[in-house]
Amino acid sequence: MENEAVNAAGLVAASQELNFSVWNLFLKADMIVKLVMLVLIVASVWCWAIIIEKSLRLKRLNSEAAEFEGSFWSGGSLDTLYEKIGTLPKDPMAAVFVSAMKEWRRAIDSGVTGADHGSSLTDRIDRVMDVTLNREIERVERQITILASTGSTAPFIGLFGTVWGIMNSFQSIAISKNTSLAVVAPGIAEALFATALGLLAAVPAVIAYNKISKDVDRYAARLEDFSNEFSAIISRQLDG
Repeated sequence: MENEAVNAAGLVAASQELNFSVWNLFLKADMIVKLVMLVLIVASVWCWAIIIEKSLRLKRLNSEAAEFEGSFWSGGSLDTLYEKIGTLPKDPMAAVFVSAMKEWRRAIDSGVTGADHGSSLTDRIDRVMDVTLNREIERVERQITILASTGSTAPFIGLFGTVWGIMNSFQSIAISKNTSLAVVAPGIAEALFATALGLLAAVPAVIAYNKISKDVDRYAARLEDFSNEFSAIISRQLDG
């Protein structure tokens, strides 16, 4: 009876010493596992910063595009709109419009807007708008690939931390020659925590990458539609 009481008291004391809080798991982890955890935490914070910035930016760009389209299709003079925007457009759609108007005004100043030069002028304006459009979309897409990279590599980085932690747990068992839960549980918990951090970084990154990529494609299609419509307007003016 006395031995059973002593064993029970020992188990209670051992269970009280076990602390599976997030901070305690990090502090008691091996140096390699700590490094893995820090990398995953930094990657997660970085991804969330990109997600928030891109989401807010796309929302703002769509709002500015709607405002510009309202001014463009209001029936006012394109020259007046060009003078209002100036040489520093604040959104990609306005940048596409300004680049086309610059080329159009160069043609007017050089006197090559007649029927003989209409086709070549239209081609030049189309090329200028395409270059501007691609440059603006490239700016919008910047750093999105970080989300894809994090989503594909974070689980494997977490798995590496898990394997390393389990190896340390087996070493602790071999050294202490004790397979009780008090010896095995901390190392296993630290190892699984690394996997959890890997998934915590990867899952939002993958979901956000798919969502943001789709939104960027939709916005690019909106710019392409405007470019084609503006090119058609210029072509009709040349024909007239």
